Amino acid sequence: MSTIPTPRGRLTAGRPLAELTWLRVGGPADWLFQPADPADLAEFLAALDPAVPVFPMGVGSNLIVRDGGLRAVVIRLGRGFNTIRCEGNRVIAGAAALDAHVARKAAAAGIDLTFLRTIPGTIGGAVRMNAGCYGSYVADHFVSATAILRDGRTVTLTADDLSFAYRETAWPEGAVLVEAVFEGQAGEPDALEARMADQIARRDASQPTRDRSAGSTFRNPAGFSSTGRADDVHDLKAWKLIDDAGLRGATLGGAQMSEKHSNFLVNIGGASAADLEGLGERVRKEVYDTSGIELKWEIMRVGDPQDK
Repeated sequence: MSTIPTPRGRLTAGRPLAELTWLRVGGPADWLFQPADPADLAEFLAALDPAVPVFPMGVGSNLIVRDGGLRAVVIRLGRGFNTIRCEGNRVIAGAAALDAHVARKAAAAGIDLTFLRTIPGTIGGAVRMNAGCYGSYVADHFVSATAILRDGRTVTLTADDLSFAYRETAWPEGAVLVEAVFEGQAGEPDALEARMADQIARRDASQPTRDRSAGSTFRNPAGFSSTGRADDVHDLKAWKLIDDAGLRGATLGGAQMSEKHSNFLVNIGGASAADLEGLGERVRKEVYDTSGIELKWEIMRVGDPQDK
């Protein structure tokens, strides 16, 4: 591999990634870089050989790293990138801030970003995936984002730049989001806190929140998240298609489609990344065979398979 620049932050060679993902699987990254601050990140990327891939990683809540690891510099933002501040009806959040923390801090300031409360992971991932639930999405509240491009330049990205769609954006290759600005409606802090408590209770009742999962495994073919409303239909929800194919509770090695919510892929103990991805691919095939609908992965899968 090319010569790696020496940053002020922490740079580790051959860093195993399994413990950094919610599913607890995956081989090592060639390098793990934890920048000290945005300037350190910008200087590092500017000096890094353009041929070396970079992979920005949050808390690994929506990620399968394959067993052979990742031939890249994995960039993981930590302290210095997790600040949250409220100004008027806007919230400015660092990319490493947890979605739940942003929702709670916004609510305390009387700003309604309650939809973020039950979304696992960080603001960086939420923006990149246009995360959403209960009928609200990042796109509905997004003002702008600050990102550092692969060549080290710092840019401001607007909604037009990102072309928000269901569970995807036109994110620039190799760019690292460092901060995002959101706007929310005004609300009474107590009422917002109560709404979030209700959302947590509903989530815990229907999802395997105590198991090792990475959230929803597949996108809903309907093209939208569950709204939580009484008139919400399930015909084109991923979990319903998986149920109809008889795959609730299906296993492969240490991987299982959750008994509690069949669109949650869980590590029930000792799963490899190959078990998890293999079970997911089996589900995709059998759902297609029974319904003619091709499920699309919502979980990101990266890296190389284990060498035989």
